[in-house]
Amino acid sequence: MVGNDLTARIGGTLALILAIDVAFALIVAALLEPWIGPVVASLAGGSQLRGYGLLAVLTLVGLLWIQLLYARRNLLAEANAYPVTAESHPDLDARITRLASLADMRVPAVAVADSDVPNSFAVGSLWSGTVVVSEGLLEILSDEELDAVLAHELVHLKNHDAVVMTLASFLPALVSDEYSILEDELPASAKPIVFATGALVWFVLSSTFIDAPLLSASGLVQFVVATAVVVLVGGITLGLLATPVVFLSQSLSRQREFVADRDGARLVGNPSALARALTALDDVAAPPTEDARRRYDGLEGMCLLPYGFSGGGEREGNAKDDGFHVETRSHPPTEERIERLRELASALEGTKTA
Repeated sequence: MVGNDLTARIGGTLALILAIDVAFALIVAALLEPWIGPVVASLAGGSQLRGYGLLAVLTLVGLLWIQLLYARRNLLAEANAYPVTAESHPDLDARITRLASLADMRVPAVAVADSDVPNSFAVGSLWSGTVVVSEGLLEILSDEELDAVLAHELVHLKNHDAVVMTLASFLPALVSDEYSILEDELPASAKPIVFATGALVWFVLSSTFIDAPLLSASGLVQFVVATAVVVLVGGITLGLLATPVVFLSQSLSRQREFVADRDGARLVGNPSALARALTALDDVAAPPTEDARRRYDGLEGMCLLPYGFSGGGEREGNAKDDGFHVETRSHPPTEERIERLRELASALEGTKTA
C-alpha cells in the first residue's frame, strides 16, 4: 500500500510539472506565432490551429531535447570519470552485469570517478545509461554494501529517473541559464556572426505582421516594440511558471530517491546493506563548504548523497558558481532513508518467517 501511494504521488507530481511545461510551450508558441506562424501553418496543411499546435510541440520538444543532451554530457564531464571494462575492473563489471540481469535490464556502461570522496550516481538517456562510482566508494564499502548501492543506481536507470528529473526541471534551468548552446559550443570568433545572422532572420521574419516597410522608422519602431513584448512577456511567464516547478521538482526528487532505495534493496534482497552503506558514506562526508543553495546544482543533485565527488560539495573550477541558480533537486534526509530501509528489512524478514 505504501509503495502504491508513493507511486501515485510521483505520478501526480510529474503530471503537474508536465502540465506547466505544456502551458509554457503554448505561451511561447503564441509569442512566436506572428514571426513563424505562417511558415509553420503551411507545414501543417494551411490550418492555423494545427500550425499553432505544431509550433507548441516543436517548442517544447526542442527545449527538452537540448536540456537532456546537455545534462548527460555535462554531468559525465563534471565527474571526471573514465570508462571501465571487464579487463580493467573485472569485479565491478561482473557485479553490474549480474545485478542488471536480476533487474531484467540492459547492462549499462560503467565509469569510475577519480575521487577519494565516496559517492555514486546514474545518468541516462532514453536508450542508454551509465553508472558512475568513485574510487573512494569502491574502497570503503563491503561487497554487500557495494551491491546495494549499484542496485540503487540501476533502479534509477531502469526508471529513467535522470531523464525524468532533467526534463522536470527544464523551466528552472532556463531561468538559471544552465544550458547556453551558443556560449558553450561556438568558437569565440563565430559568435558575432551567428548572433548577427539570427538577429537578421528575426528582423526579416517580422515582415509577416509589420504593416510598414521594415527599414522605415515606423517599421523599426514596430519591430522593437514587438521584440520587447516577446522578451518581457516570455520572461515574466517563465519566472511565474518556474516557481511552482521548483517545489514540485524537489518533491519529485525526494520521492524517486525513496523508490530507488526501496527497489534497489529488494533487488539485492538486503535492505540493511544499503542502510549500512548510507551510514558509512554519511559518516565520512566532509561538512559542506559551499552555499546550501548550491548543494543540488548539477552533479551533486544526481548523486547517492548530495555532496558530489569533491569533498563537501565544492565545485572546483566551475565558472558558473557566481551565477543565478534555482535549486530543483533535493535528497531526503539520510536518517529518514535509513529508517525506511530498516522498516523494509523488518517487513521482508516478517514475510520470510510467516
